[in-house]
Amino acid sequence: MTTIDETAPVIVRLDTVIDAPVTTVWELHTDIAAWPTWNTDIDQAELDGPLMPGTSFRWRTHGMDITSTVHELVPGERIVWGGDVDGITGIHVWTFEQNGDHVTVRTEESWSGAPVEAAVDQLGKALQDSLESWLTHLKARAEQSA
Repeated sequence: MTTIDETAPVIVRLDTVIDAPVTTVWELHTDIAAWPTWNTDIDQAELDGPLMPGTSFRWRTHGMDITSTVHELVPGERIVWGGDVDGITGIHVWTFEQNGDHVTVRTEESWSGAPVEAAVDQLGKALQDSLESWLTHLKARAEQSA
C-alpha cells in the first residue's frame, strides 16, 4: 500500500507551503512521539521501534485510539501509513518537496469501510478539518523552529 485508495468514499488532498528547510519539517513530522507537543489534536503518540516500513505506531486523536503501520518511507521526501479503527480503513500519504527556501507539504488520505459509507459527508468534513489543522500546526511549529 503506497497510495491512497482511489475508490474510497472519502478522499482528502491538501497542501501547504512552509517557510523552513525540508530537514526541519521532516524531523518534526516523523518524530511521532513528539506529535502531541506541537499538534494539539493529538493526545498521545508512541512508536514501536525504529521508523521504517513495517513499524507500527499508536496514537490518540479526536477520542480515537489508532494503530498505524508505516508502508513506505523515503527519508526527507515521503511517508505512507495506514490502519483500521472502528471499521474505517485509512491510508495516509505525505510528501515533502524543497522549493528554494520553502517546502511544499502534500497530504492525501482515503477512508473506506461501512461507517464511512454510512456518513460520507460528515466523515469527509471531519477528515478535511483534521488535515487542515494538522498542516496549520506543522507549518506554525516548523516556521517557529526555522
